[in-house]
Amino acid sequence: MSATILQVRDLSVTFDVSPRGAMPWTKPLKLKAVDKVSFNLNKGETLGIVGESGCGKSTLARAVIRMLPASGGSVTWMGQPIFDLSQRNMTALRRDVQMIFQDPLASLDPRMTIGQIVAEPLLTHMPKMSRSERDAEVRAVLDRVGILPSMINRYPHEFSGGQCQRIGIARALITKPDLIVCDEPVSALDVSIQAQVINLLMELQSEIGLSLIFIAHDLSVVKHISDRVMVLYLGNMVELAESKSLYSNAKHPYTKALIASVPVPDPTFAKPEIDALLAGDLPSPINPPSGCVFRTRCSKATELCAREKPVAQSIGSDHSVACHHIED
Repeated sequence: MSATILQVRDLSVTFDVSPRGAMPWTKPLKLKAVDKVSFNLNKGETLGIVGESGCGKSTLARAVIRMLPASGGSVTWMGQPIFDLSQRNMTALRRDVQMIFQDPLASLDPRMTIGQIVAEPLLTHMPKMSRSERDAEVRAVLDRVGILPSMINRYPHEFSGGQCQRIGIARALITKPDLIVCDEPVSALDVSIQAQVINLLMELQSEIGLSLIFIAHDLSVVKHISDRVMVLYLGNMVELAESKSLYSNAKHPYTKALIASVPVPDPTFAKPEIDALLAGDLPSPINPPSGCVFRTRCSKATELCAREKPVAQSIGSDHSVACHHIED
């Protein structure tokens, strides 16, 4: 079994939100974006994180790598708790943990050439490297992601969305990290380009043993790249399972609704009615439902669901579900 490189325990993220039109002395409201989420990540593994927009996927990922402050819980990287690290030690850790952002063009500085953009992490983490060595590393990694090294002096606006995302991947790879957090890296791309980027990430993972956290709101996107999938709803983990198990034997009503919403290119295929599985709109995270946060949209909700928050239960070697009615 691969070694565990990342452990997240009861991670919570809460923001203070001022009501609209509030006076300066008005007490801010509490928005709980992530609520006591726990998971492990093994070396060379891909963990997919899925859920509707506003469910806390990106907030969770950014809190894990300390891009956002956590309000509770712990994160351990390679056996070392990271929330107590100094800024200097945290900067050193970022050489091993990189991120790919959602908007490929907006994440690249328009004033810099792509060569400068990709080389920037080397200036931070390997300042003693000579300029010729940096140029060689940049050209090699650009070539690996499918960007011609001869384009090194061009600017981001001269590239397509798919090419800009490849440049973002090159920038993340340049320090040879152990983990890359992919924050919806293909949501802004055409379907054919999505497949190319996902295939590239899978190839790189196979070659150099990368671990990935892959965020998406569409289960069909993470189906082929993920070893395990975690489903979030209103900042809560509702189901976590191996990819094949989740798609073939989902237990939580929310997961079933997400799977039912995936388009199937077969007009004769009878899909379950999504409205019967997922009714209403996502509640406000400022005023979430009592008990089970999904109960206001669940057809199986009972008084127990309103009274008690379900605790994640193991129903197999690697399948956890937070629901009062798993047996149903």
